[in-house]
Amino acid sequence: MPIPPRVSLVTLGVKDVARSTAFYVALGWPLSLASVPGDVSFFKTAGGLLALWNEEMLAEDAGLPGPTSADRSSHALAINLESRDEVDAALATAVAAGGRITRPAQATDWGGYNGYFADLDGHLWEVAHNPFWPIGDDGRPTLPE
Repeated sequence: MPIPPRVSLVTLGVKDVARSTAFYVALGWPLSLASVPGDVSFFKTAGGLLALWNEEMLAEDAGLPGPTSADRSSHALAINLESRDEVDAALATAVAAGGRITRPAQATDWGGYNGYFADLDGHLWEVAHNPFWPIGDDGRPTLPE
């Protein structure tokens, strides 16, 4: 069977589930009732689902000897928005919630505009406006065919 090309759920291993949950709630993300306070938190997004889970438990569940979070710069999650102003506003919200800007927003060589923030556990988030990928009614960027 071929694997379907979809991302259903992203799980971030975090040091403190309650603290990280408060950060994402401060970003304005609605917490799902499926969450178990202090154990696992779920957020419905315009794309797949986001889960926050203790990094030690995630490593154990994945069959690893311990958390592999020493270098979180090996991946970045992205939020695409409809304008440069929305990118700037989103980055300001991340800072107000306790996040850290790792690169301020700037024009890109491909005609877009983006910046990066790290959440409380150092997970990188790109916030971008790509004028060539309009945002669809579902909140996701529309890729060229």
